[in-house]
Amino acid sequence: MKLAYVDTSCLVAIYFDEPGAESLSRKLESYDRLFASNLLEAEFFSTLSREGISNDGEAYLSWLSWVYPNRPLTWEFRRIISMGNLKGADLWHLAIALFLSPRTEEMAFLSLDLRQAEIAARLGFPGLKK
Repeated sequence: MKLAYVDTSCLVAIYFDEPGAESLSRKLESYDRLFASNLLEAEFFSTLSREGISNDGEAYLSWLSWVYPNRPLTWEFRRIISMGNLKGADLWHLAIALFLSPRTEEMAFLSLDLRQAEIAARLGFPGLKK
């Protein structure tokens, strides 16, 4: 079974039909299951709101299985930070992915954010290029 954690940057790119969005959408469709933190929901709707779009976008979220950690993510934060610094939201997304799949090779981490994707690769997550 092909699993992937999806960062907000991917859904925003597809929603706004940015260059490469069609191939990115096909890539996401190639996975059996896509996971995300509900922080993605807030970031996604915040982006739509900034662009003056309301009451739209729910279909993009229906692709996702939501992950809710049942404990502090201190171990994950420390492991990620040992690989390099990230903004708080990027750190959170990676920590949720690591919480879900401590054996990083078993789940892809999909992000268009270059720094976040770099740290994810250092952790062993396959990404968009693999």
